[in-house]
Amino acid sequence: MKSRGMFGLSVVVFAIGASAAEISGVVTGPKGPEAGVWVIAETTDLPTKFAKVVVTDESGRYLIPELPQANYSVWVRGYGLVDSRKIESPAGKTLDLKAVAAPSAKAAAEYYPGMYWYSLLKIPDKSEFPGTGDKGNGISENMKTQEHWVDTVKNACQSCHALGSHGMRTVPKVFQESGNSFQAWARRTQAGQAMTNMATGLGYMGAEGALKRFAD
Repeated sequence: MKSRGMFGLSVVVFAIGASAAEISGVVTGPKGPEAGVWVIAETTDLPTKFAKVVVTDESGRYLIPELPQANYSVWVRGYGLVDSRKIESPAGKTLDLKAVAAPSAKAAAEYYPGMYWYSLLKIPDKSEFPGTGDKGNGISENMKTQEHWVDTVKNACQSCHALGSHGMRTVPKVFQESGNSFQAWARRTQAGQAMTNMATGLGYMGAEGALKRFAD
């Protein structure tokens, strides 16, 4: 049975019983079997990079099926964890793996998918719409509803940038030199060939308020 995983990949829920084309085992952590965590097998031995992800059952068991013959790096990932040490193994082996608890919530969050971080963006309250312009709350008077603000993020920002991904949520050091997070984000959006488009979108959203939300 297939389901969707935390990284947008197809994951497989299984019945134990490894063969020569499978890797299986049990994942345990500091408190025992780890249920619902991701086990990843990845190889570069094939003509193209190949990876497969499965999720453990309630007893911490996993089975990665239908693996081409190759040497794989196998490790554990999940909410509240940091990536475990990668174990090298060919297909057809039984590997019991150790999940590694994150030392802090901040460390754990670095492994969460971009959508998790994207969902943290705070949206202006419905009471702030319609916008009252430069002499009011900074949001354009043409922006009539909260949905309009969200649509601008999706179609003006998200259409070009993978918001929430590590590369987007981490401001490059060259912009961090501008000062605090707000100033760094302001400098970042003023750089590059799309700066005019970004300035236009931010103007509609209320530039100062929008940049504070991204910086937060």
